[in-house]
Amino acid sequence: MPIEPEKQARERKELTEALRGLRRASGLSGERLAMRCNMSQTKISRIETGRALPTVIDVERILKALAVPQEVADELLQLARRANVNYASWRTYARVGLYHKQSELRALESSSRVMRHFLPAIPTGLLHVREYAVETLSPTVTSDPTRDVPRTVQARVDRQAILDDTSRSFWFLMTEQAVKWQRAGLGTMAAQCAHMAELNEKPNVEIGILPLGARVPATPMNIFVVYDDRLVTVELFSGEVVLHDPQDINQHLNLFNLFWPHALTGAAATTFLRETSKSFMRQRN
Repeated sequence: MPIEPEKQARERKELTEALRGLRRASGLSGERLAMRCNMSQTKISRIETGRALPTVIDVERILKALAVPQEVADELLQLARRANVNYASWRTYARVGLYHKQSELRALESSSRVMRHFLPAIPTGLLHVREYAVETLSPTVTSDPTRDVPRTVQARVDRQAILDDTSRSFWFLMTEQAVKWQRAGLGTMAAQCAHMAELNEKPNVEIGILPLGARVPATPMNIFVVYDDRLVTVELFSGEVVLHDPQDINQHLNLFNLFWPHALTGAAATTFLRETSKSFMRQRN
């Protein structure tokens, strides 16, 4: 079921009002509740006024401190889980200019130190050569929103400068299919693979490739990116889901760590990418 922004805003407000109402009904001051929850009074105030979104763990601690009946607690915890998920459709981004999404990603990357990309279907934009970016950003079906492709491509290419910042670490875990899926012409595919091989030699970049022949105890289902340990973005055909709940973040970190040991990494990944590039060039010739 799609996430409706209006409904989500209502539910966040309901959660805030319910937590404030329960605290007042208990007779506790914000300061006393903060002490019981081992939180700051400022955080409690920000949660109750809607200036801060509580995580599911925050809500659990507050409800426990207030001795809320289990039935009421379960309902509010469900609200908290839904409140910690954001959804934006590509149509929404297209209406204001898809290049703005590149600026948003650039800001997110600039505020993060460790980024883990799980890419079962396609390399991410930070790894694209310009020609490959043009292909992936161009509309493909009639229902795709229109977009300023040249401007969006340039914004994506400009974002890639952050890969030169050695204070940040980038982990890109791809399936063999993601590398070899012919999303563009053979010459572009060859250039794309050669470019990724070069990037894999940067000291702060790690590329892993899950070969089709490897036995892996899980199924790669969708693209996701974990930014430090504070949020996860999950990419869908229709848009993007952002997860803030620590349990969801931990789940995706665990999945990344489960897949990574089965991947080709280091020199083996570089060799794989170079050989794949040569294979595309042979097909082209």
